[in-house]
Amino acid sequence: MTWFFRRFAEAMGAQRGCLFPWVPVMLGCGIGLYFQIKWEPPVLMLWLAFLPGGLIVLHARGEVAGPLLAAFGLICVGFGLAGLRAHAVAGPVIDFRYYGAIQGRVVEIDRSASDAMRLTLDQVVLERMDPGDVPRHVRVSLHGDLQPLDPLPGMTVILTGHLGPPGGAVEPGGFDFRRHAWFQQIGAVGYTRTPVLMLEPPSEGLHSGLPITRARMALSAHVQSVLEGETGAFAAAIMTGDRAGMGKETLQDLRDTNLAHLLAISGLHMGLLAGFVFGTLRLALLLVPRARHHWPVKKIAAVGALVAAAAYLALSGGNVATERAFIMVAAALTALLLDRRVLSLRSVAIAALVVLVVQPEALLGPGFQMSFAATTALVAVFERLSAARAGRKWPGWLGPVLSVIVSSAVAGAATAPVGMAHFNQASVYGLLANLVSVPVMGVAVVPLGVVAGLLMPFGLDWMALHVMALGLDWILGVARVVADWPGSVRPVVAPGPAVLPMIAAGGLFLCLWRGRARLAGLIPMAVAVALWSQTQRPDVLIADNGTLVGVMTSEGRGLSRDQGAGFIADNWLENDGRSGTQADAAQRWPGAVANRLAEAASEVGPVIHVQGKRAAELLTRCEAGQIVVSSVEIAITGECRVFDPVMLGVTGSVALWSTSDGLRVETARERAGQRLWLGASPARPRLALFRFSSAQ
Repeated sequence: MTWFFRRFAEAMGAQRGCLFPWVPVMLGCGIGLYFQIKWEPPVLMLWLAFLPGGLIVLHARGEVAGPLLAAFGLICVGFGLAGLRAHAVAGPVIDFRYYGAIQGRVVEIDRSASDAMRLTLDQVVLERMDPGDVPRHVRVSLHGDLQPLDPLPGMTVILTGHLGPPGGAVEPGGFDFRRHAWFQQIGAVGYTRTPVLMLEPPSEGLHSGLPITRARMALSAHVQSVLEGETGAFAAAIMTGDRAGMGKETLQDLRDTNLAHLLAISGLHMGLLAGFVFGTLRLALLLVPRARHHWPVKKIAAVGALVAAAAYLALSGGNVATERAFIMVAAALTALLLDRRVLSLRSVAIAALVVLVVQPEALLGPGFQMSFAATTALVAVFERLSAARAGRKWPGWLGPVLSVIVSSAVAGAATAPVGMAHFNQASVYGLLANLVSVPVMGVAVVPLGVVAGLLMPFGLDWMALHVMALGLDWILGVARVVADWPGSVRPVVAPGPAVLPMIAAGGLFLCLWRGRARLAGLIPMAVAVALWSQTQRPDVLIADNGTLVGVMTSEGRGLSRDQGAGFIADNWLENDGRSGTQADAAQRWPGAVANRLAEAASEVGPVIHVQGKRAAELLTRCEAGQIVVSSVEIAITGECRVFDPVMLGVTGSVALWSTSDGLRVETARERAGQRLWLGASPARPRLALFRFSSAQ
């Protein structure tokens, strides 16, 4: 035992001066713990974790005990921080189906998965509802062809539409949209098929509300008026973050070729912009003799680049990737102003720390995970490459070429597991597509975008934009051609809940730990890959509203309907690691479909899907062992297991498994637990501890 502690002390001593990058990691562990538990901690418990945890961090001392105590304190701080954030954003969520007049101010315009325009409204007024019960934000998709109004941010609109509570996970353990909507303060989602009418135009002036959003949308509209079609939409997305003009097929091509990151205003864009502004300002000042000899040219250029990066952040809409990129750029430029090392894992850690403190829920999103996975891996690899090539002389042209190849390969490898886990696909030719596209983005697109912004006040931006369009057309052409290659995309089965955390833990240890022991990080990564390869999908899946059933067959999942509930169907097929459409999957349904009654044999027993009231009237009796799923409330006799809207309203979506011990039923509510965003009140401490221990 003494030997173990001595070796542990030596290992910790070797990490001296390199432990700060672990601060956001430990904070993230606490945040993840809060979201992982299945009961809602009381506010008092959150404060008791947050405040004492902070004191432990501040007073941790000792070469060995100090880091361990600090890690424990940071985990407590992260746990409390995430819980307090969940309470801080709490707002009303409707719990019924609403139809009627909807009034609100437009705060965001984007597009849904079905490519319909979508409005997010605040200052909401709903007919016959108490103002205290009205959600702070609602999101409405615009369907139908009659939309005479072109909505603008800040405009107050009125419409007639359907609203309901944010939907739950499409299957147990799947993406929980209710949690996502909770932190966005969206308390209702829905659609309208009637025209949207303007009640009040956007107010004028800086204090009118949403001035940056309006400027962003105005810039997007201007760019798309100069450059038409997908090229203009791509330019607007890069310059303002507005993707509403991008076509569905173009977006899919970019995703299939792993080029979608060029749409997100992230480290690549922010770094290129800041670097271009810094280099241009520095060169311009060096051309002035007085400035060259008497002014701190480098620091002045750094301040100018920081201002440009801040303006870019404001215009971009400020998503997690952009915030991370700005913080990284700001840290690097500040280090330059202070004559410190510009790029290091410390600056990456500072960026992660700021994002997690401001938005703890960002930890769960693919944007945060992919952004920091790529950045951490790139900095760690280039630090080691810089040390390895110290003293070696390479041809001048070789450095930039190797940098592009290595950075594309490293970023692709680091983000691949996250992308495959969240989006259920792997881009086979993604590295090749990036190698021929990223240099064009850096050399032509971003610099010309900056020039266009500078020329815009003089009405001459069209010159830069049209040259910029050549680079954008090249990237879109690469995406279109590569996406059409046979086998360019491979579907990937959704991993279990432990897989991605194990890969992240192993990767972080590999990047952050000093010494040969860091290779131990490969162990959890290898175990995670093995677990992923052995993933078993449910034998039967049931939608949370009873409108769709999926039965696993030897050829893939068969669906009970060939249309309707398309979002759920697509997610099931993607999580299965299968390509194809809902109509294709309906052909695999292992049974008969007649009079809106779909019957099938499955590993868990006979399954009957009842679709609609007329079908429910036809089925009045069932037998033991049968599983009856109904889209409407059903009155049936027999000893079968019934899942209708009444039952599913309690359980959420359902997964059924055939095991050696019999039927195993897993519900979305069981996986999610009793949480704040699911309507649960914070538990009393004793009750929470009792429930937690009994669940064990």
